Amino acid sequence: MSLLGEAALVAGKDLRIEARSRVTLTQVLPFGGVVLLMFAFALDPDRGLLPRVAPGLFWVAVLLASLLAVARAFAVEQQHGASDGLRLSGLDGAAVFLGKAGAVAIELVALELVLGVGVVLLYDLEVASVGVLVPAALTATVGLAAAGTLYGVLTAGLRVRETLVPLLLLPVATPVMLGATRAFEAGLGGTPSDAWPWVGLLGLFAVIYTTMGILAFGPLLEEA
Repeated sequence: MSLLGEAALVAGKDLRIEARSRVTLTQVLPFGGVVLLMFAFALDPDRGLLPRVAPGLFWVAVLLASLLAVARAFAVEQQHGASDGLRLSGLDGAAVFLGKAGAVAIELVALELVLGVGVVLLYDLEVASVGVLVPAALTATVGLAAAGTLYGVLTAGLRVRETLVPLLLLPVATPVMLGATRAFEAGLGGTPSDAWPWVGLLGLFAVIYTTMGILAFGPLLEEA
């Protein structure tokens, strides 16, 4: 089986588990919605401020939800010795990384679609360029999923993984938050052409962490 075939096998496993458990639907998605609602109520007296800060608030909600998604992706491997079965399966470590990161990315894309519609309606935004928002969201999502999966396996065998993953991931995700927020600002109400340097930054971050994950995930999984 090819590398991509093995990755698709791992991603399909994780997505089937999530579809059956409905954790993303019943916990992660409502969590993101509550975050956006809290900001809306907190800033409601100044309606002129909401459209300006909406891109940043959207990506804060996505980042916090991604922490839950990453934690969930590795929590299921700790149950009933599933992580041992994954190590003994003979699957390439790079394929396992791509599969798990791909599953997290798909969950985040679904979350972003729902939250994006909610932000536009709730914050009364006008979309200037969908052609900017889509590549910005996709590259940012890949970067978050790759970094989260890499740090998730790094802390998988630790008892404090629930608190250690945010401590490791949040500083690393700063370029994603910055680039995605600036790109969304340009795509929503600014000059769309100003977004492309930030999209390039997001793409560079995604490539770096995807490459690191492909190279390092296998040894880290063996040590987890």
